Amino acid sequence: MATATHLLTPEEAGAHPAPEAVVVRFAGDSGDGMQLTGGQFTLSTALAGNDLATFPDFPAEIRAPQGTTFGVSAFQINFGSTAIETAGDAPDVLVAMNPAALKVNAQDLKPGGLIIADEGEFGARNLAKAGYEANPLQDGSLAKWQVIAFNISQLTLDAVKPFGLGNKEALRCKNMWTLGLALWMFDRDRAPLIEWLRTKFAKAPELAEANIAALNAGHAYGETAEIGGQFHQHHIEPAPAAPGLYRTVTGAESISLGLVAGAQLAGLKMFFGGYPITPASAILHHLSRLKEYGVTTFQAEDEIAAIGSAIGASYAGSLGVTSSSGPGIALKAEAMGLAIMTELPLVIVNSQRGGPSTGLPTKTEQSDLYQAVYGRNGDAPMPVIAARSPADAFDCAIEACRIAVQYMTPVMLLTDGYIANAAEPWRVPDMSQYQPFPVEFYDDQPSEDAPFSPYARDGKLARVWVKPGTPGLTHRIGGIEKNFGTGHIDYAPDNHQKMTDTRAAKVLGVADSIPGQDVCLGEPGGRLAVVGWGSTFGPIHQAVRRARGRGLDASHIHLRHIWPMPKNFGDLLRSYDRIIVPEMNTGQLKTLLRDQFLVDARPLTKTSGQPFKIAEIEAAIEEALA
Repeated sequence: MATATHLLTPEEAGAHPAPEAVVVRFAGDSGDGMQLTGGQFTLSTALAGNDLATFPDFPAEIRAPQGTTFGVSAFQINFGSTAIETAGDAPDVLVAMNPAALKVNAQDLKPGGLIIADEGEFGARNLAKAGYEANPLQDGSLAKWQVIAFNISQLTLDAVKPFGLGNKEALRCKNMWTLGLALWMFDRDRAPLIEWLRTKFAKAPELAEANIAALNAGHAYGETAEIGGQFHQHHIEPAPAAPGLYRTVTGAESISLGLVAGAQLAGLKMFFGGYPITPASAILHHLSRLKEYGVTTFQAEDEIAAIGSAIGASYAGSLGVTSSSGPGIALKAEAMGLAIMTELPLVIVNSQRGGPSTGLPTKTEQSDLYQAVYGRNGDAPMPVIAARSPADAFDCAIEACRIAVQYMTPVMLLTDGYIANAAEPWRVPDMSQYQPFPVEFYDDQPSEDAPFSPYARDGKLARVWVKPGTPGLTHRIGGIEKNFGTGHIDYAPDNHQKMTDTRAAKVLGVADSIPGQDVCLGEPGGRLAVVGWGSTFGPIHQAVRRARGRGLDASHIHLRHIWPMPKNFGDLLRSYDRIIVPEMNTGQLKTLLRDQFLVDARPLTKTSGQPFKIAEIEAAIEEALA
């Protein structure tokens, strides 16, 4: 049942017991509480000391018709006693709460893997909704897997009967029954979950006790059932970890904390203007709970109002932040140009999802890279950085804040649906190790010899930042071209040329303050570089590690600063014979690399709404080196 998800190091190979990892997927109807089940199993896994990565996968419909395949919600977790960097290619265990969940997910399961099914839901009506002509639990079609089916629905009803709940309410507890069984299977402590249930249902103690009873019943079933095969208790040792305080963190939580930390390091209050959109809404939710750190949140009536309010906050002397996903970023484009023209600091978070237009609201993609780098009218450059994982998003948010205030420019931070919703352990950093970048507002009084120039610049070409109301420093600001010296409106051709060139040079100058590009795994030069950005980090890293373990000359390079790129990046790329670029779009970074460095970068693309599998990239490496 347990398989390693990465190449073992010599130290790991000599360990006793050997490191291992398991991939479990919970799947059911969107009303079955699979995301809640997965989230709480993740909590218990983190408390057990395992490394982990998760992948929540749910439908876009608020409530799809019950029992249908397009209403299936799933939560996958890869956990183990070794380094985990992806949510896993294929599950070892699939928990299917109904026929539709089995239909959608069974083919992803490893051969010989374990299916746990709620046979109480496999009636004729549900089978028909899922497109089954016969019951797959009985017709032999699941022969290549081990199948254990029992009536979870009835067992749940029996467990919660003493609490007087109606059938509908009682069946809502079956996700807790399933969670209890999973906790037994992997030797997890129930106490933290019981405490969580009592807190969650503090105002309805009868619901808390019913769910606890279901949790305990599922655990007891595992203890007492003599089923055999793969259905047994399995203990996985904790993963090695550096000493420190750890917590699980999603990408949305990590970005929110990073934005707050960035504002604190700049010595500024933060204003967040946002409009709800999947999967970016969680950032607004998290920031709204952090008022004690000088954070003001505003849920605007639309995307344009959201970014407009954030620009206004920056004009007034706060750090303006806004967030959206691809469709909302498109609506914000003109206002981004305004922030570039007025040269005000602004952080724009784009949690990418499948497009175009409304596209795939709950699925992941990396198809907004062109939009981030080029997607504004006129020559309107701005820095773009990309987080590679939920934990990495914290540092990327701080970096976005630093660039925004030091260069007086909007900055776009790219994540995606996978990063935003997925979770991993995060070692809470020592903030004393972070270098502050305090802002100094301009308040020098003008004189006849030295009149005030709102576009006076420092060595980084960043203009001065003046708080409104500062005596003697009244100035014009807006979206019409400014005179290079005075800031007055100026349509002169030479002036527009100079201002356009200056704004571009300022953004390109950001490269002076970012580190040179490193090689994540492998050598600086060789036969093949696998170049990635964003959430493709995990599968690329594991694929390259496996390839190198078989003696293949492959290296992994992962780009954080999308624009401008690190100064050494071109020379580094040219030191390889071949370059492949895996990305969840039709080849956008590949095109950018060809344009900037004239290298023969080859694409490996995927636009299914699902993350790359390690095996897909591994096969591309083998083909490139064949």
